[in-house]
Amino acid sequence: MKSINPLGRLLPQVWSVSILALLLLLFLSLPVLAERHYVNHSWQGKTLVVATSEGDIHLSALNHSALEVLYKTAAQPLQPSFTIAKTAGYISPHLDNEKKYLNFKAGKISARIHKQPVSIDFFYQGEKLVEEELGYRQTETGHGFRFKLNDTEALLGTGSRVAGMNRRGHKFPLYNKAHYGYGLESEQMYYSVPGVLSSNHYMLMFDNPAKGEVDLGKADANILEFKAVAGRSAYLVVGGDDYKDILKNYTQFSGRQPLPPRWAFGNYASRMGYHTEAEARQVVDKFRQLDIPLDAIVLDLFWFGPDIKGHMGNLAWDKNAFPQPEKMIADFKRQGVKTVLITEPFILSSSKRWQEAIDENVLAKKPSGEVKDFDFYFGNTGIIDVFDPKAQKWFWDIHKGLIEQGVEGLWGDLGEPEVHPSDTIHQAGSADEIHNAYGHQWAKMIHQNFTKDFPNKRLMLLMRSGFSGSQRFGMIPWSGDVSRSWDGLKPQVELAVQMGLMGLAYSHSDLGGFAGGESFDAELYTRWLQYGAFQPLFRPHGQEHIAPEPIFHDVKTQAIVRRFIKLRYRLLPYLYTMAWQNSQTGVPLARPLFFSDENNLQLIDDSSAYLWGDNFLISPVVEPGKKQQQINLPKGKWFNFWNDNIYSGGKKLLLPLTLETIPVLLKAGSFVPMLSRDIVSTRDYSSKDLDLHYYHHPDVATATGQMYEDDGASPNAFKHKKYELLNFSAQYQGRKLSISLDNKEHQYPGRPEQRNIRLIIHNWPRSNTRVTVAGARLSAEKISHDKDKKLLLLSLPLADKKKIITIK
Repeated sequence: MKSINPLGRLLPQVWSVSILALLLLLFLSLPVLAERHYVNHSWQGKTLVVATSEGDIHLSALNHSALEVLYKTAAQPLQPSFTIAKTAGYISPHLDNEKKYLNFKAGKISARIHKQPVSIDFFYQGEKLVEEELGYRQTETGHGFRFKLNDTEALLGTGSRVAGMNRRGHKFPLYNKAHYGYGLESEQMYYSVPGVLSSNHYMLMFDNPAKGEVDLGKADANILEFKAVAGRSAYLVVGGDDYKDILKNYTQFSGRQPLPPRWAFGNYASRMGYHTEAEARQVVDKFRQLDIPLDAIVLDLFWFGPDIKGHMGNLAWDKNAFPQPEKMIADFKRQGVKTVLITEPFILSSSKRWQEAIDENVLAKKPSGEVKDFDFYFGNTGIIDVFDPKAQKWFWDIHKGLIEQGVEGLWGDLGEPEVHPSDTIHQAGSADEIHNAYGHQWAKMIHQNFTKDFPNKRLMLLMRSGFSGSQRFGMIPWSGDVSRSWDGLKPQVELAVQMGLMGLAYSHSDLGGFAGGESFDAELYTRWLQYGAFQPLFRPHGQEHIAPEPIFHDVKTQAIVRRFIKLRYRLLPYLYTMAWQNSQTGVPLARPLFFSDENNLQLIDDSSAYLWGDNFLISPVVEPGKKQQQINLPKGKWFNFWNDNIYSGGKKLLLPLTLETIPVLLKAGSFVPMLSRDIVSTRDYSSKDLDLHYYHHPDVATATGQMYEDDGASPNAFKHKKYELLNFSAQYQGRKLSISLDNKEHQYPGRPEQRNIRLIIHNWPRSNTRVTVAGARLSAEKISHDKDKKLLLLSLPLADKKKIITIK
């Protein structure tokens, strides 16, 4: 007889039941994704309200290229926006009610709302930008959105991270958090921005500052998913004709960076930190003695206490170390040097203001209503509730008192906040609900009160953490406590450019590196400061065991760094013009290479170089001992800034290197205004004598440029018509070059009555040149030609509003 396994017939059935049970468990563990069905629609002013079976959807047009989408359910009450400025002007859209969908159109951008089931697609000038996959969804742990991605699009943005330019395939935390001593990799840093810029020419911004995450196609290759534990259930879609236009459209409603004071673009003396007034005075004096320009000195922790730990929250001068702070500040100012002070939002229980903070009720609370205290690196502490009006007034009054003493710049540090327990309760919500907006709100508090109490001054505000839209409060972010190493230098272009793509155009780094380092590396330091000459701010800063200031290093290092700092000051007319243009358009100062050739997707991954305004290409040297550097040169003709060699773009360029320079290239057809002489601080700034460089190439038939000037200090100078705008243009045809200088002028303090321009035309080989100005021949003594360098130099007094120079 054949033996029979009594379980033999049952095993397949048991196995099937097990699989079914497992699938059922998996299904039950997933969030419930009920389909939304259209019920009706109505209008609330300019906002379309679409009622669905799962709540209401609010659609608004922020401008002709940007839409706001807000989901509101019974479980998700309406919350205010941090991204959208109160001054944003909503516009009236047009609506077509079709059988299967609603077509919501506002200028160039439109949304198609499908009715059964409800989902939304977005279009720009008829071309699809992006579409919801599941749209808004709620889970047991929070809520979020899902969008479809196509196979080829690249995604940039999400703020300050070291993960490569194309961030598709990554999943990032959205929680501002310090990363001390970071180098080549960092997926979570000081400044999260919950948004992306797509190679498909749209921006998608999630208007929610809560703790969350964004998945850019990691879990599912063709899905972008945003999740947050709480907060506003809204997102913003922005289109544009090109990437610059997208940024213009985004910053039109999120706000643009106010123009900083001119001195903010100068050189800073900064370290962690100057212990005494005597030490600070010696540093300033040594900069002057060594002929290195200087515009500001930054006082770190020791201005309010003798040690790193135990004193945070004093927020008042340590008179033992700084016995005469007001006199010190005034003396520095007479030398053309402004004083910048650090502050933090933490009040230690060991500080002199702890009891005052308790009595004034300005600290965040526990759920029980008691003051929330906790331990972190600097000691036991509470945190100021910057969302509470009474706390804002208390905190601002301290800042105001310091400014009245003569302080010119403010530095808000640790504003992630660096430590922020989840059970901390602010007036606007719990820590996790508003974490990423803490620095944003702090900056808003300072900006609004500064504007009210000091209406004739411009704010200089250094902060390392904020949210989308923080640029409108004048926030100048930096990339945090970077490793003092080559690995720390390498990602700085990526960090600065990515932040600029999110509207934060002033992101920069602690030049030379901040954290660690066993000994001074002259090559690393030199390369970092050479690159720094082409960053929005020039601020060497680091831990004091290795001096961040060039004045304390060897003669060779000083000579190279001095040259680059002086070059930066000579380039102030160009740099200041870029800053003004950013204040008007939102286009960043440092721009990715693909801005020059938007059809070249290979350039999207390139962070080895960047565009510095419309004209320069900068390629920092980020490896030791390099003898040559490869550059993906965008299309067009390019000049070597140092020797006027000309290269054809659209291919890879290999340049030899020396320690004395880094690769700096200029696009053919560029106008570059520069000061004619060196200055030691912006106190001595004057464009009365100006060198205007034009980089001529016969392939460039037309070119334009600008130079913006005001007094460098008055807020709203442009709005109040207290400025000059010099417009330059060039036309080349039939061996004749015509250059127009058109001056749109208004009165402002310090405006030169007459500007003496030396027009320097590069790549002009002909010495037998006839030059006329406004039809009259220019005299020979005002014309010179360097045959070997192919430079034509013309001396031109510019008193008229417009001059046309003809060269043939």
